[in-house]
Amino acid sequence: MTTPETTFPCQFLSADGRAAAVTLNQACLCNSLNHDGLQRALDAGRNPSLPPGGLTTPPHLFSDSRVFVGENDLKFMADLIAAIERVIALPAWREMAFAQAPAIARYTPTAKGVFLGYDFHLGENGPQLIEINTNAGGALLNAKLLRAQYACGPGSEHVPHVNLEAVFFAMFRLEWRLARGDRPLRRIAIVDEFPSEQFLASEFELFRQLFEAEGISACVLDPRDLAFDGEKLHGNGDPIDLVYNRLTDFSLSNAQNADLHEAYLADAVLLTPHPQAHALFADKRNLVKLTNDSALQAMGVSEADRQLLASGIPRTLNVTPENAPNFWAQRKHYFFKPATGYGGKAAYRGDKLTTRVFAEIARGGYVAQSLVTPSERRVRVNGSEQTLKLDLRNYVYQGQIQLVSARLYQGQTTNFRTPGGGFAAVFPVSCLAGKKLCEREA
Repeated sequence: MTTPETTFPCQFLSADGRAAAVTLNQACLCNSLNHDGLQRALDAGRNPSLPPGGLTTPPHLFSDSRVFVGENDLKFMADLIAAIERVIALPAWREMAFAQAPAIARYTPTAKGVFLGYDFHLGENGPQLIEINTNAGGALLNAKLLRAQYACGPGSEHVPHVNLEAVFFAMFRLEWRLARGDRPLRRIAIVDEFPSEQFLASEFELFRQLFEAEGISACVLDPRDLAFDGEKLHGNGDPIDLVYNRLTDFSLSNAQNADLHEAYLADAVLLTPHPQAHALFADKRNLVKLTNDSALQAMGVSEADRQLLASGIPRTLNVTPENAPNFWAQRKHYFFKPATGYGGKAAYRGDKLTTRVFAEIARGGYVAQSLVTPSERRVRVNGSEQTLKLDLRNYVYQGQIQLVSARLYQGQTTNFRTPGGGFAAVFPVSCLAGKKLCEREA
C-alpha cells in the first residue's frame, strides 16, 4: 500500500535540499526498516555449524525510521572534513596537539587509524561539527542497516551498490600494508574491556566474521587476555599481528593495558586507531584551536579554510577556574564536555546543570561549546507520533567519507535508550517538486 501522493512546490524549498529534508523528516512517518532483511544481513557471515539462533542486538539499537539530509549539507560536511584534515596535517598543529597530550602521542606509527567519526548537528544554517572521535563505533552495523530499507520517498535510489564490508576490510588491509608491506596478516584481535558486556558487542562479532571470511584468523579479546614477551604480542597464547582498538583508554595508561602499551611502542603489533590519532583529532581541546582564527592563521591555515571552519564548527573555549563564573552566568548558551571524554559521558547542556556539577566543571578539564540545538525527526512508535533529536556521523578514513549515518534519541546526548531511536539510515534529497512524499504506509 502507498500513501496518497503528496507534492511540495519547489519555490518554498532551498536549492540545496535542506528544506526538503526538513519537510520529509517531519512529515514522512514510514517505518522503512525491513526487520527480516536486517536480521538476514546480520547473520550472513555466521558460521552455519553453530547452533540455531541469529546474532542478537540490544533494544533500540536500530530505528525503524530513516533520516533525510540535503545533498548540499552532505557536501558541506565533506568540504569541512577535508579542511580539518588539511589543518591537522600541518606541522604546527601536530606540535600544538602533542604539547597538550600524553607522551605516548609523540610516537608516530605508520598506520593512519581506522574509523574516524565526525559528528554533526544540523543547525538552522546547516551542519555544525560537534566532535571528532577516533574509535567511532557502528560503521559495520550501519552498513547492514542501510541495505535493509524498504523503498520510501526521495533518496531511495541512493542506496549504495558498493560493498561497504569490502571497503572496510580494504581499509584494514591498507593499514597493514602501510606498516608491514607484503608480510602476511595472519591474526587480528578486536580489543575492548569486557567485550561481551559492551553495548556494541554484536559489532565486534561482525568484524570477527568479516576478517575470518577474508581468510584471517580473528578473535575478540579483553586487554587482560594480552601478553607481551618483548618480541610479540599474544592473545590467549596466540600471536597477534593487528589489534583493532575499541578501547576508550586513549593513551593506554590504565594498568590492564600495559602489555598493549609496551607492544605498541615496540612496534611489535599494529594498533589501529592509536594514541597519536586521538591526540591529533579527538581531544576536545582541539575544537578550541579549530575555532580560534588567530591561532589558525599563525599556523598557516588558508583564509578559505579558516572561513569554512568558522562556518561549520561552533565556537569552543576552555573552562578554567578563572573564567568559570562567566560560563555559569551564560551557561544556557553552552554545552560542556570533558576534554578527553567520549560517548557523551559527563557532558551537559548548560541549562540542565546543577551548581554541584558545575563546581566540578569549574575546576578545569572541560571545554564549553556554543550550543547548537539538534534538528528533529518525527517518528511513529506503536501508533503514536513522537519527536526525536538527531545527529549525523561521518565515518572517515584518510579524509575519505565511507558512510554517513544518523542517530535518533531523546535526552541531552545520544543514548540508545529511546523507543523509536537508535542508528538510522541516511538518504540524500535535493527537491521534492513532483515527487511523492512516501512510498509506504507506516
